[in-house]
Amino acid sequence: MKPQRIVVALIAIALVAAGCGREGGGTEAAEGGSSGPAASGNFGNLSSVCQPGNAKSASAQGVTASAIEVGMFSDIGFTKNPDYVDAAKVFTSWCNAAGGINGRKISANLRDTNLMEVRQRMLEACREDFFLVGGSAALDGLGVKDRLNCLLPEFPAQVSQVANTGSDLQLASGSSVSENVEPYTGLYEWLTKEAHPDSLGAIGMINGDSPITKSMGEKHAEFFNSIGAKVVYSDLYPVAGVSDWTPYAQAIKSNNVKGLIFLGDFRYLAKLEDILTSMNYKLDWIDANANAYNQTFLDGAKSSLGTQNNFSDLSGTAPLDAAALVPAIQDLKDLYQKYAPGAAITFQGLRAFHTWLLFAKSAAGCGDNLTRSCVFNAAAKETSWTAGGLLAPVDLSKPMAEQPRCFNVQQATPNGWKAADFKPNNGQFRCGFTPYKYTQDFGKPMTLADVGKSMNDLK
Repeated sequence: MKPQRIVVALIAIALVAAGCGREGGGTEAAEGGSSGPAASGNFGNLSSVCQPGNAKSASAQGVTASAIEVGMFSDIGFTKNPDYVDAAKVFTSWCNAAGGINGRKISANLRDTNLMEVRQRMLEACREDFFLVGGSAALDGLGVKDRLNCLLPEFPAQVSQVANTGSDLQLASGSSVSENVEPYTGLYEWLTKEAHPDSLGAIGMINGDSPITKSMGEKHAEFFNSIGAKVVYSDLYPVAGVSDWTPYAQAIKSNNVKGLIFLGDFRYLAKLEDILTSMNYKLDWIDANANAYNQTFLDGAKSSLGTQNNFSDLSGTAPLDAAALVPAIQDLKDLYQKYAPGAAITFQGLRAFHTWLLFAKSAAGCGDNLTRSCVFNAAAKETSWTAGGLLAPVDLSKPMAEQPRCFNVQQATPNGWKAADFKPNNGQFRCGFTPYKYTQDFGKPMTLADVGKSMNDLK
């Protein structure tokens, strides 16, 4: 593979596997707003997330009587996407203004992996950081062995590779295509059995031609086969993109595809849809995935939004248009307006902010004796974590693969992203589906035992 192709393939991995996208969640921060969260350490339905105190001890690496050093991973040097950096800035600015964590101020150390430098940054974090919070790296599997070896816990915003997804010393509540279950079981069953049952026998998939992203297509194919669906069209495209998407559109039409899954850059999807629309071919549904939940996709696909049905599953994360119903969303918009005016609140930012909340709440309960084991064990006792209302309830005491989940669907319209009619049964969410577990072996996450350690070694 030529160097340029390798780089482009890695970009595709970053976009598809990790959900990395500058505009990944949608809108600009709201203008104005109340001073509620900015005036206190309260957020949504959480009280005293951050507060003054009289901490006195240097109880662990990265912890002094006055400060806490927290690492935050990002591929920002490569992608130029500031989503995680923005979320860290907003959270730490607000938390520190409210008194910090029992008086200790949080310092977020950016670990810029620049896509390929995951291990280098992890070794730095092992030497300096107390915890890893609110970040993500597309090639995060490269650093998990070192992280476990130095007993560094993490609450990541997103996980990307199989070796890291569900690894030890990690609490992550978001869905990932690298899981050993189909995280979009709820979405696909709703689309094929309720919203558009005629599509059950006419599924199409288009995927980037990369070993990692191709495995995603294999996983989806296994799932659809398990529910009696028929994949009538499956194709690959060069990860660098194509100059003309007409052949793909023609193949979709000739195979009478009714439901389409597009795994790749949403900008390519917008171009494909323009051609489908110009051919007067309308699909029942298109899974644009959470990467497309942004204004950039809406702008690129504007000529097709009135024809094609684009859906995005936010996997139990409250949408930004629900601020009137979800106080935590309005609080978040207020905080972004105060501490990062003009920054976009993205899907990745939403996911990152909830992990910062989890860290702060768990750390606050540890008092002066702030240790890694105390924070991690406190977070692992959260049996109905909602991040103040940003998430559908998640039981962090159990592995994600072993519990029912929630989903929520947004539809792209000429007037923006709006909630689809997916029949929610718990506020903004539809809860209770059990994700399908793959029978094929797609790999497994690393454990402490793999590096000769156990939870008893965590201090």
